[in-house]
Amino acid sequence: MFDHTRRPATAVRIRITRLAGLGLLLVMAGCERTNDVSGPADVAGPGPVTSAGQSAAARPSVQTTGGGTTTFGADLDGNGAINLSHFGFAAVIASDGSAHGHFMCLMAGNAEFLGLKLMAVQGPVTFGSADGTAFGGTATVKVFHAVGNGRESMFANVPYSVVVAPGGAGVGTLKMTVYGVFDGVPGDGVIGNGNYDLAKETVRSGRITIH
Repeated sequence: MFDHTRRPATAVRIRITRLAGLGLLLVMAGCERTNDVSGPADVAGPGPVTSAGQSAAARPSVQTTGGGTTTFGADLDGNGAINLSHFGFAAVIASDGSAHGHFMCLMAGNAEFLGLKLMAVQGPVTFGSADGTAFGGTATVKVFHAVGNGRESMFANVPYSVVVAPGGAGVGTLKMTVYGVFDGVPGDGVIGNGNYDLAKETVRSGRITIH
């Protein structure tokens, strides 16, 4: 069973990364501050012990991939524009809920988001649901502020989870939650729980697949 509260014990700090399939490069340098964010406790017990002789065939897996742009279908920050984002991910999820892969969601450039010039959530995928429709891990969140002195901030060790539905433009969907940060800021759908629950996004270009 998928447990969105699970997260890895170690943080990943990525200084330079490339969004697969989109040719997009982010340089994570000169940040004003880095904050370690504690997320929900890992309530899941240890997974089953397997011997080295067990084959991968005994542990069937599902692959979830996606890349393109999405739309929230609404003006979440009241600036008069429909909010958009870019996304890219690939995850292989085993039947026991363990997973490996990488996820990125980027709100930047042509789509000013929540008063920010850039907001990026990126990190490894470490767990997921057996049907491939949900996954998560621990991410680095980077924001570049559009107001004031244009400062940059980066938050490390932020648990996140994503729920997806397969399909192309107008069909596929993505819904992301990050835990322990940004509660109550514009776009947060559940205020007061300590988390940032973004609205469901619909694929605008590209595709999400599960197989």
